[in-house]
Amino acid sequence: MFSANSLTPEQKDALKNWAAEGATMSDLQRHLKDDFGHTLTYMDTRFLILDLGIELVEPAKPEEKKEEKPAPVPTGVVTATMDSLTLPGALVSGKVTFSDGETAIWMLDQNGRPGLDPDTPGYRPSPEDIQEFQKQLRELIQKSGL
Repeated sequence: MFSANSLTPEQKDALKNWAAEGATMSDLQRHLKDDFGHTLTYMDTRFLILDLGIELVEPAKPEEKKEEKPAPVPTGVVTATMDSLTLPGALVSGKVTFSDGETAIWMLDQNGRPGLDPDTPGYRPSPEDIQEFQKQLRELIQKSGL
């Protein structure tokens, strides 16, 4: 097992400087071998870093860019469509676009209970839009023969 006492103060300072510049554990391990002639295992290098109190600087992770959806375009009209392939567990399902441009997936389960899954979490359509949606939904279901 390698000891921190085997290094000179200059070598210890060099390790600290490399770590401050962003060197990784494997970079320090390589420097120990190439510059100082000390071949250490990864674990020995890790213990040495801990013994010397060196903190490795983690590179800043690039921020994930959130996919921005285009803003809904208000149309002033509610349109509902029925899926040709019904969602699992649903009697009928489809999509609806409300007058403010927000969209949602709708369904009626086997017991006739309605469900609405808006694309924007927490979205609530206006009472007028709900009335128009219910009217269109009734017409779609009657046309389908259910």
